[in-house]
Order: sequence, then structure tokens, then C-alpha cells
Amino acid sequence: MIQLRLPYPPSINAYWLVSGHRRYISKRGIKFKQAVADYVLEWRIPKLGSQPLEIEIWLHPRSKQLMDIDNCVKPIIDACQDAGIFDNDVQVQQLFVKRSKAKKGGGCTVWIDVLSTSPDVCSDELS
Repeated sequence: MIQLRLPYPPSINAYWLVSGHRRYISKRGIKFKQAVADYVLEWRIPKLGSQPLEIEIWLHPRSKQLMDIDNCVKPIIDACQDAGIFDNDVQVQQLFVKRSKAKKGGGCTVWIDVLSTSPDVCSDELS
């Protein structure tokens, strides 16, 4: 299991910007992705390739103000993929997100683990 202690991610609403017909990553998004890439290099985080994964994310907001926790997930997963931890975000088979205690400056803790078997996607629920 890999554990990452990362800065607080930008919301997906602040991650992508639109100008005319062009969509691009904001400066905050680029800064976050670079911070994740630097962390991965500094701590020599192993590469997991194309294996099925489960990810657990604990968000530590900057304040007790309520926010949508789902808006922070995509920037974290995209940054981990771009840093080379795994090949493609489609590998994520299980995802757990928790709002944890607020802390000065904010942050997030991410655990990434390889699944021993890939779960059968919703087959039981759809029958």
C-alpha cells in the first residue's frame, strides 16, 4: 500500500478553465500536479502499472467551512496518474473519500493499494 501526504487539491471547479472553445488546466491545477509529481520523486513512490486499484482519500480542509468533497477527487486521481503512480484512472475499482479534521493550510492523505482481484462491476446489483 502506498501512502501520500499531499497539499489540499483545487476543486474541480477551479481545476479546469474555459476560454472560448478551449479547455485547459488552471495555474492552481498545474501547481497541484507539480507538487504531486515532486512528492512522488522525492519519496520514490513505486509505480503500480496497470493493475486494478483501490484508493482512499482523507481530505483535511483549511477550515471547518462545508464543501463538496467529490469536487476534490478528480484532481487528486489525475495528478497521481500524471505522476506515473498508475497508468490510467480507469484502473480505480474502489474509491473511498472522507472529510477529516480541518488543519492549517489544508492537505489530503491518499492511500493507493493494488486489488488482489478485480471486482465484478455491479453484476450482482444489476441482476
